[in-house]
Amino acid sequence: MEIIEQHQTIFLIMAFGFGLYMTWGIGANDVANAMGTSVGSGALTVKQAIIVAAIMEFAGAYLAGGGVASTISKGIIDGSVFEPVPELLVMGMLSALLAAGVWLMVATMRGWPVSTTHTIIGAVVGVGVAAIGMDAVHWDKMGEIVASWFVSPVLGGFFALLLTLSIRKLILNTDDPISQARKWGPFYAFLVGWLVSLVTITKGLKHIKIHLTNVEGQILALVIGVALAIIAKLMMNRIKTDERADKDFHYASVEKLFIPLMVFTGAAMAFAHGSNDVANGIGPMAAVIQLIETKAVSAKSAVTPFMLFIG
Repeated sequence: MEIIEQHQTIFLIMAFGFGLYMTWGIGANDVANAMGTSVGSGALTVKQAIIVAAIMEFAGAYLAGGGVASTISKGIIDGSVFEPVPELLVMGMLSALLAAGVWLMVATMRGWPVSTTHTIIGAVVGVGVAAIGMDAVHWDKMGEIVASWFVSPVLGGFFALLLTLSIRKLILNTDDPISQARKWGPFYAFLVGWLVSLVTITKGLKHIKIHLTNVEGQILALVIGVALAIIAKLMMNRIKTDERADKDFHYASVEKLFIPLMVFTGAAMAFAHGSNDVANGIGPMAAVIQLIETKAVSAKSAVTPFMLFIG
């Protein structure tokens, strides 16, 4: 503990610096996950996509990013085994941030889409094993995390299949796909707004000291979903069909009508990504700051709004 007290200012600067470096790498590498579909489909230019992503990633990180950060900071390795040597935990978490940040920078420079979550969790596990041994890692928690890496793509594929089938049945395989797209498009926009706001309200707002009852949260989520549906309706009404293009490709105008939905879903993906992956940078940072401020290894690291803001 004497080492921490003697050099706490340096450790704090390193924690914020390495945390920023790591989150910079996350933004540089993972923004493609959120906005790649919008750019690839031509719904947004690269510049527009970056602007949308910057706004929505920040909103997701700040409004709903606290829960996962707590898991990264204390859920993977057992802090109690570091109580005799807390300086090892400080230096270990700083090492994990720096190692993960360097790897992300290298991967991004070479255009490799890598997992930032795998990167930081692997680094934190490596710190625990190197510093204390195999007993330092919560292997049961690691099992849950690793399981989610297999479950997530399966669930993603399943719901994408359901949505695609619904679009084919309700819009594409009909006598008038253009009018059906105008009819059902706002409904899909409602789903985006409702789901994202519901998760934010129920899981995230408590970290910035905003507390709503379940009923209030449900009502607010419904209002946001309806508002997004109305905006989508207005945007789709302004899009004019192209009869010449439709002669060459029957669904040309239908694709144009899906542009607002592509923007909304890309923004929702950016929000969700920010809320989940900000933890990869500020989780270890929170553990270091908590230990420096309290001079004790605790079971939980407080993730403050300021840390979410930094991330």
